Amino acid sequence: MRIGHRPERDKRITTHVALVSRAFGADKIVVDKEDQKLRHTIEKVTEKFGGEFKIEFHSLKEEMKTFDGIKVHLTMYGIPYQRKIGEIRRNENILIVVGAEKVPRDVYEIVDYNIAVENQPHSEVSALAIFLEHLGRKRKLEGELKIVPQARGKKVLRIPGREECLDLLRKYGADENLIAHSVMCAKVAGKMSEGCEVDLRLLEAGALLHDIGKTVTMGIAHGAEGYSILRKEGYDERIARFCSTHVGAGLLKKTARHFHLPDMDYIPRTTEEKIVCHSDTLLKGTRVTRVEEIMEDYRQKGLGDEAIRLKKLDVYLQKKCGYNIDVILKLNQ
Repeated sequence: MRIGHRPERDKRITTHVALVSRAFGADKIVVDKEDQKLRHTIEKVTEKFGGEFKIEFHSLKEEMKTFDGIKVHLTMYGIPYQRKIGEIRRNENILIVVGAEKVPRDVYEIVDYNIAVENQPHSEVSALAIFLEHLGRKRKLEGELKIVPQARGKKVLRIPGREECLDLLRKYGADENLIAHSVMCAKVAGKMSEGCEVDLRLLEAGALLHDIGKTVTMGIAHGAEGYSILRKEGYDERIARFCSTHVGAGLLKKTARHFHLPDMDYIPRTTEEKIVCHSDTLLKGTRVTRVEEIMEDYRQKGLGDEAIRLKKLDVYLQKKCGYNIDVILKLNQ
């Protein structure tokens, strides 16, 4: 709850209060004076970078009446947060009040806690960030844009959404069977990933686009062709690799050379790549099968090494994600 917001003076700081709230796990920010430019900024960030963070405008009195939970006021005059954070953390619903201009005296009386992050003057933004960090409510935020941590420089990964992926498949002439297979692959991947931590938006994009190379060739080279298509379309390496790394259980270099494929890495490395690779492998069209059936197909095609690695990948993902093939088979219904 941001009180005392002055749209003409506090826009930048209130924006930072909102962004800190979102990044550190809050569900929403309530501001006591309506500011549509502020709303637009916060909604745009949430749309691009993910999450379901909301911004609303109510008076302090309205919010205090309707809020069902404990109320914490951040102020340099309060009790050091280290003494109370464990007690506060035990509550599910917490309203944190952050002032802009001078906070009315009655706020100190109506809240459950007056908490200080250092009993010294400093920024409400820093106080809120430190308090929320120790509160420990962070959640995963997945959107179109994803910051890729770098030791040097800046890198932002843009992850296409479902409709963009389907439009791209159609642009390259994918028929309805290929689209149906890709959609089913995304469903299998989503179900398989439920027990492990992955980027769900990245996983869905990879599953939907993994076979785009089949618009060029139905042969083993479709992975490399798909990689080439996505790179030409301007997609990041991390998106394009879902194409090159999903064939088989990931092709060994000697296998790639045997089939005269481009010299590149065909082995799935990330958890998302491994899940998409295995989800595709378990599918015959839109029907989920058991890994043993696929292994037998591989052996008959002379891909004995890939069959062994396919089983290893299956065991690895069962252990990491805890997925149950019988649950995934129900997707056939």
